[in-house]
Amino acid sequence: MTDETMLALADRLKDLRATKDDLADQTKANNAEIEKTERELSDLMAQEEIQSFRRAGTLFYLTSHTYASPIAGRKADLYDALRTQGHGDIIVETVHAQTLSSFVRERIAENEDHLPAWLEGVVNTHEKVSVGLRKSGK
Repeated sequence: MTDETMLALADRLKDLRATKDDLADQTKANNAEIEKTERELSDLMAQEEIQSFRRAGTLFYLTSHTYASPIAGRKADLYDALRTQGHGDIIVETVHAQTLSSFVRERIAENEDHLPAWLEGVVNTHEKVSVGLRKSGK
């Protein structure tokens, strides 16, 4: 591969990442506008006592969702209450993927760059090589 090809790929990667950042900003702004418009429309529909209507081939209708989360610092109490009431089966133990990756990297470093035997067969690992970018000041 020539230096010219490498430089062209570097420029393309930089441009693609900049486009990705721009799209993320646009998506964030668009999501905020969607939320605002949806709130305004649902408020107006409720005020006018309209459950649904059609416009340009689309049905618009009011819907309601209930979201729940543990009270801060009370997750263990919630889990105890669920178990006591016979609903412990909905409790799911998880390990965040980034936490697990960090933990495994540390174990590999401690084990002379090898996955410890006790993790063999219970965790998958793979390496991904990527190119980092940052402003160099020139």
